[in-house]
Amino acid sequence: MIPEQWSPKLLLCLRDYSAHKFTQDLISGLTVGLVALPLAMAFGISSGVTPQAGIYTAVIAGFLISALGGSCSQIGGPTGAFVVIVAGIIAKFGVSGLALVTLMAGAMLIVMGVTGLGNAVRFIPRPVTIGFTNGIALLIASTQLKDFFGLKTPPVPSEFLPRMRMLAEYAGTLNLAALAVGAVSLGIILLLPRLTKRIPGSIVALTITTAGVALLRLPIETIGSKFGGIPAGLPTFSLPDLQVAHIIPLIPSALTVALLAAIESLLSAVVADGMSGDRHNSNVELIAQGIANMVTPLFGGIPATGAIARTATNIRSGAQSPVSGIIHALTLLTILLVAAPVARFIPLATLSAVLFVVAYNMGEWAEIGIILRLSKTDIVVWASTFALTVLADLTIAVEVGMSLAALLYIYRIAETTSVSPVTAEYIRDSQPHVLQDKVVPPYVRILRIHGPFLFGATEKLTEVTANLNGFPQIVIVRLRNMTALDATGLHALTVLAKRLRDSGRTLILCGARDQPARLLAQSELTEQIGHENIVPNVDEALDRARKAWLDFGGIGAELVREQSGH
Repeated sequence: MIPEQWSPKLLLCLRDYSAHKFTQDLISGLTVGLVALPLAMAFGISSGVTPQAGIYTAVIAGFLISALGGSCSQIGGPTGAFVVIVAGIIAKFGVSGLALVTLMAGAMLIVMGVTGLGNAVRFIPRPVTIGFTNGIALLIASTQLKDFFGLKTPPVPSEFLPRMRMLAEYAGTLNLAALAVGAVSLGIILLLPRLTKRIPGSIVALTITTAGVALLRLPIETIGSKFGGIPAGLPTFSLPDLQVAHIIPLIPSALTVALLAAIESLLSAVVADGMSGDRHNSNVELIAQGIANMVTPLFGGIPATGAIARTATNIRSGAQSPVSGIIHALTLLTILLVAAPVARFIPLATLSAVLFVVAYNMGEWAEIGIILRLSKTDIVVWASTFALTVLADLTIAVEVGMSLAALLYIYRIAETTSVSPVTAEYIRDSQPHVLQDKVVPPYVRILRIHGPFLFGATEKLTEVTANLNGFPQIVIVRLRNMTALDATGLHALTVLAKRLRDSGRTLILCGARDQPARLLAQSELTEQIGHENIVPNVDEALDRARKAWLDFGGIGAELVREQSGH
């Protein structure tokens, strides 16, 4: 019998499974399967492989990640984050090199899960993750310009600047029919959700434009004209060329794929937890991701991970268990077996429109404004990672970003160390911060953060506040002993503030020291929770909590008056 800490979520969910839950899973699985179809083909094409490679990955990895993973609603498959990396690996080492890299990355993910090293992904600071997410999104969009505008060019360079120069040079080869198809597709994808969220906009765009291209015989590039269509039937099994001499040069690429897969899958699982109220098992999830990435290259697939957008769609469609993810994979397999011949009419301009939307959604562009309001060191880390992702490659970008972040971590720890005499003034000034002589009313919960609240430590706040149902109406976070704060810590506080607000609760911050206080003042968090809810000490925090509780009125107000003796 498998110990519960290593049990796939599927086994735990099936203990109280019912016909009603299966119906919900069936609807959500079919829905997310249709959403995944154009994405899988688009990710395959833009990665430099065939569209069927993307579908094979979505089917095999999607099935294995749902069946063996540690999340109740995670959907696995190819994602936009891997597009640039996979294209670079193929350009350097070929398709056989990609298969070996994916196998190695899968083995690394299994080791991370078995040893608990998956928690190490928490030590990648937010400016680094935002920097390479912004960079990847820009690179994905730039790779789709050729097909969206129907340009006739020689093979497009994999590097960003040469690619943009070539596209500008061949701008005169614009195909108006391709542009029209791409624009119509983009319009449908963006506008349909405003009318109804029940039907995926990408599927509607795919259906309309494919039918239009086939009936009108438009002179634009399609899956059939470029790849000869998609073969119907199951993929064939094939072992990659395993030679020790090939392994060493591929280790950096494999490590990059493994790290990115771990980061994206665990981030997606955290998002899923927030939407569904479930709690994922990180180690089991990483083992499942590793197994999936070791199996998919044996059938012509590419790297896979948890897909945030498809996972969110799965939950919104009513998913109750990992069965919905399995149904999503079987839906794609059915389409592959039955409708593959029709795929040759799918215009590449439509798939480009799909990826434009993916690039925009994954870019987290709003985060740039937040980072630009932080310290110069955070801005340098973000800008360096972003520039190197676009102009060099992701492996170098992450290495440099992590190196800068490590130096920044050391600097911040050193900056917060102080040696000073205890004076009468110090004792007097400390009195309002002391908790021992304070009465904490039942409508208040006080949390304290002790030590530097930097990347790598923020998960502790998430763990303590995982179940907000057990919290009273007002939460005070005491920052008196928080010696340092960075962008990742600030983001964790912002997420907590939003979760509390969404649950009808109030957050009060008190006692922030110099560096954290400066960062808070520069951030949007102050505006989000209100200036009146950031106070200098716990005395004022309790006073502010009393006033906030009175604002609730009714029984709460009476309780406060009783405790106050009025």
